[in-house]
Amino acid sequence: MPIKILVAVKRVVDTNVKVRVKPDGSGVDLANVKMSMNPFCEIAVEEALRLREAGKASEVVVVSIGPAQAAETIRTGLAMGADRGVHVKAEGRIEPLAVAKLLKAVIDREAPGLVILGKQAIDDDLNQTGQMLAALLDWPQGTFASKVALGDADVDVTREVDGGLETVRLGLPAVVTTDLRLNEPRYASLPNIMKAKKKPIEEIDAQTLGIDLAPRHTVLKTAEPAARKGGVTLGSPAELVGKLKETGVLA
Repeated sequence: MPIKILVAVKRVVDTNVKVRVKPDGSGVDLANVKMSMNPFCEIAVEEALRLREAGKASEVVVVSIGPAQAAETIRTGLAMGADRGVHVKAEGRIEPLAVAKLLKAVIDREAPGLVILGKQAIDDDLNQTGQMLAALLDWPQGTFASKVALGDADVDVTREVDGGLETVRLGLPAVVTTDLRLNEPRYASLPNIMKAKKKPIEEIDAQTLGIDLAPRHTVLKTAEPAARKGGVTLGSPAELVGKLKETGVLA
């Protein structure tokens, strides 16, 4: 029997934007910066849509947590083909534990058979939300998925691990986090972009869910990486060896 799939998506700085650090080092400057859906989240949406198209899912629900602008990210998921959206409105920096608790509150209401998330967001690279969510729900989890095969009562997840690939079988409901090689996300067509404007997005005020959103850690300083030194053109292998010895690479 087809199941409901819930996909969590995050609004981040577009991958083509070179981020700038604020002059006071308090964080990244987001003023007038193009934002888009986290690339790993796009993969999660695409996988859910493919499962629905294969007759394995009855509905795909896209959920995002964040300020009013996060609705744009949900609309992107709807334009890709998701059925409806849920926007949990919250201001400020929301850490993974709070995100997982908010998602759990939505999942308790929606009762999906499968939850899919990107393995991490490219803004902080924390790779924590999926694992924390599975723990809070007490559901099995398959992380770093490069292949997902959904059955009637379980899901086989092929995971990318240090030694190669590992396949695990999870009883449903379950949590899956996506890796880069799982699929290639589709582009939203113009007709689907227009249709997405009419698809419903439910708004929920995070404060009404009774969850403490206070950050658990403080960012002391943000700094850009040191500038790379210019290269040197060498005329012979002997010069190369001499340069490597000079810099201490060779003894």
